[in-house]
Amino acid sequence: MLKPLQDRVVIKMIEGEETTKSGIILASSAKEKPQIAEVLEIGPGLMDKDGKLVPMDVKKGDKVVVSKYSGTEIKYEGEDLIIVRQSDILAVVE
Repeated sequence: MLKPLQDRVVIKMIEGEETTKSGIILASSAKEKPQIAEVLEIGPGLMDKDGKLVPMDVKKGDKVVVSKYSGTEIKYEGEDLIIVRQSDILAVVE
């Protein structure tokens, strides 16, 4: 697996629903880009001005909401992954 550096996080987008609640099947062009992802790996965090490591706010397995077009998309071992900074994560889904 990839081990991100500093405050970076490796995420995998969770696919959006292909049907509406009323049962209508959506065409691929009608789907919105998903914004919920699963955290696969996290970096160690950033150093503050005093040289102390600031721990990450997210952990492996968290479901998170990210900015629509943030991060760097990569393909690793056949999977489509995204590397984002922790600041691109807007919320943790509980």
